[in-house]
Amino acid sequence: MSRILYFMYTGQIRVTEVTVCQLLPAATMFQVPNVIDACCAFLERQLDPTNAIGIAHFAEQHGCVELQKKANVFIERNFTQVCQEEEFLQLSAYQLIALIRRDELNVQEEREVYNAVLKWVKYDEDNRHCKMEHILGAVRCQFLTPNFLKEQMKNCDVLRKVPACREYLAKIFKDLTLHKCPGVKERTPNTTRMIFVAGGFFRHSLDILEAYNVDDKTWTTLPNLRIPRSGLGAAFLKGKFYAVGGRNNNIGSSYDSDWVDRYSAVSETWRPCAPMSVPRHRVGVAVMDELMYAVGGSAGMEYHNTVEYYDPELDRWTLVQPMHAKRLGVGVVVVNRLLYAIGGFDGNERLGSVECYHPENNEWSFLPPLQTGRSGAGVAAINQYIYVVGGFDGTRQLATVERYDTENDTWDMVAPIQIARSALSLTPLDGKLYAIGGFDGNNFLSIVEVYDPRTNTWTKGTPLKSGRSGHASAVIYQPACSTTFMDYEESDATQPEGGNDEGRHGNTPQNPCGGGSPHYPGTASNMQFHTSFGQSGCNNCDTEIDIKPEIPPERHSFQIPAIKSEELTNPSCPWAKMQERFRRTAPRPFSPQREGSPLDAPIAHKFDKARKTCILSTAAKVFHNHIEGRLRKLTSAST
Repeated sequence: MSRILYFMYTGQIRVTEVTVCQLLPAATMFQVPNVIDACCAFLERQLDPTNAIGIAHFAEQHGCVELQKKANVFIERNFTQVCQEEEFLQLSAYQLIALIRRDELNVQEEREVYNAVLKWVKYDEDNRHCKMEHILGAVRCQFLTPNFLKEQMKNCDVLRKVPACREYLAKIFKDLTLHKCPGVKERTPNTTRMIFVAGGFFRHSLDILEAYNVDDKTWTTLPNLRIPRSGLGAAFLKGKFYAVGGRNNNIGSSYDSDWVDRYSAVSETWRPCAPMSVPRHRVGVAVMDELMYAVGGSAGMEYHNTVEYYDPELDRWTLVQPMHAKRLGVGVVVVNRLLYAIGGFDGNERLGSVECYHPENNEWSFLPPLQTGRSGAGVAAINQYIYVVGGFDGTRQLATVERYDTENDTWDMVAPIQIARSALSLTPLDGKLYAIGGFDGNNFLSIVEVYDPRTNTWTKGTPLKSGRSGHASAVIYQPACSTTFMDYEESDATQPEGGNDEGRHGNTPQNPCGGGSPHYPGTASNMQFHTSFGQSGCNNCDTEIDIKPEIPPERHSFQIPAIKSEELTNPSCPWAKMQERFRRTAPRPFSPQREGSPLDAPIAHKFDKARKTCILSTAAKVFHNHIEGRLRKLTSAST
């Protein structure tokens, strides 16, 4: 309590990992908002996967709503790391259910949530397996793959003890194999959403990779493809962006490619994957059951009806049943675990036929055809509807848009796109369709149009930096600089084989904070991490923290009423646990004070390798009499 009094007299207070757990309850008890704010600011800067759950609970206990909200957002965005920590395993069943029910959990696949639940149960299996049935209802098992469900029902020891869980998963397995609508919505992580656009053609094949940030509506150039390519396919699978096939059409060189490259948005590097069985130009690509399918395409004048899928865990391609028709420039999409191949060119005519692949039976079946045969159309799905936009009918580029209802097996027309085009890409995001680039018969387009199915209208979007056709696009969720724990994969930050080392597109990861940030060394040979947790004073991270010289430590030593000194050393005490977590937290780098920092800044932090401190400067002496009176009453009441 002496620190509160010291603050009243001097207007300064030091917050450390040792004192914060005493100061915040005391400041809350005596209603000293400036000290509360300083403690919350300090705890916010310490957020880490090892302590985020504890900080969220601590904030809830003391009514710190904003800190609790920020801790919860951190947990959601870094669930993959948080669920590996001891705090997660100590959650109650009620707390666990509340956490995994959140739509905003940032997971690449629902399997991560299921495995986290299984890990939680096995931590104390004798007492927790009986709660599995209720917890499993909060997992969106409808987005697990049938093969994974089958493996779990067969081999999982926990499920053997809870027959009701096996029955529940068996019903979901049956619904998935019957291709029923899931009935639950997918998670929507609260992270930056981006559309990646790769390759394309403008006088020659391009090696461009650009990213569109839907939040600030801007395009950003990323490291180039390993080889120029047009007529490629693209997909986002297990946290990586894949560029598949295509043609390298340049002066003195023109060949179709079987190459497949994988891009990591974290390390900003490309790596080669196993090649396809054949080269595929103007190939269709889609993801189903955590496998990436490559459909049709061509190798020179040979048109393909073959189909193969890529397993990223095995780095291997496997052929499946071929389509009935050869299809170049085919549009492919997945709805309810069915793969649709729409339109294309077979070497003789533009096709209106539509085929559907059933993975359980490994067979293709025909569906009602398009009203207008076309190749090079943009194809994408929103909910139960498949949209086919533009394309080429053999005579001209099309502006018409057809929509297929997968539930009712019918086609209808919706609002046409404003500019007729073919060889475009079509990407769904946030319930809208983004029609990007293409060729209008005379010009390569940079124009982006956005379709809203609720209003059945097209509007202009932010154009590409340059016109192109024959490119490919996919949506990814990009981790944010200041709010996401960036866990680098084991070797992506080092020089990969076949990497791109031209200028700014080299294999050294880009500094997410921009030039001059002390958080991220400009050059390094080893793996680099960029986090903002516990760091202070980065001029490029929108921080409000200013660095000031460290003041001498206070000499006073009082304890908060009702918290005895022996309790603080008791391992079971929540304050002792919190202090221990902070001691395990790695030291963070710091930057010098920015020039022009206000002398009366309400909060100032100083971090070094020895301890992290927070200095609060304000004219708070006016509260002294009020607090001193409360202390006298509390002392007299206790005696």
